[in-house]
Amino acid sequence: MPANRVSISRRAAALGALALAGSLLTAAPAHAGGGNGTPSGAPTAAATPKNDGAKGICKRLPKTEARITKALERLNGDATVVGSVARLQQRAGEAKAAGHAEIETYLNNRLTARKALVTNLQARQADLKAVGTWCAAHGEGTGK
Repeated sequence: MPANRVSISRRAAALGALALAGSLLTAAPAHAGGGNGTPSGAPTAAATPKNDGAKGICKRLPKTEARITKALERLNGDATVVGSVARLQQRAGEAKAAGHAEIETYLNNRLTARKALVTNLQARQADLKAVGTWCAAHGEGTGK
């Protein structure tokens, strides 16, 4: 008889789980719209940001400017500077002279990306000047 009791309790647990799952499935459509009476696509007050992060951006501005300036100095360096565009051009030229076509292709593709990075960083640097002006006008960020 003990085996029979285990079997009954297992059946009861299975039926309880099935009933719970059924009740959750029938309740799910009521909560699908957000549960607060607003359509599911409409933003709620809790979903909107409290600020745009201007204070943090202004606070980090000096460090961000320094990083971009340092990167541009490296990229615009001469052929002796590791990571510069000139050094990569020199390496691509040496690969071409040595007859390593695959290496030359690889280095030229990196060179294209690196030149694009210079353009991107210059645009960011210009944007940061405008941000710095805005931060100063609004008294945001101490840079510390």
